[in-house]
Amino acid sequence: MTFSWTDIDEIAYQLAEQRPDDNPLTVRFTDLRNLVESLEGFAAEPGQSVNEQLLEAIQQAWIEEKEDLEKDDDEDGGYRPNEPFR
Repeated sequence: MTFSWTDIDEIAYQLAEQRPDDNPLTVRFTDLRNLVESLEGFAAEPGQSVNEQLLEAIQQAWIEEKEDLEKDDDEDGGYRPNEPFR
């Protein structure tokens, strides 16, 4: 499967999976562009421009994807009462 710059959700998922220890807010846009271009399956469409607005959208989606993955890791499926039994 290949994806390009407009596949923001796929890019965010790939970044969250492959770089779980990175904080998306500390990645400079120049580095973010390089990270995206190095993802397996990424293929930019000819003439497709990359601008700050697109990189901001990717950064935001990466933040949300990372939060979702962390939330899924925290859920163990077991019962947890809201208040401890006393």
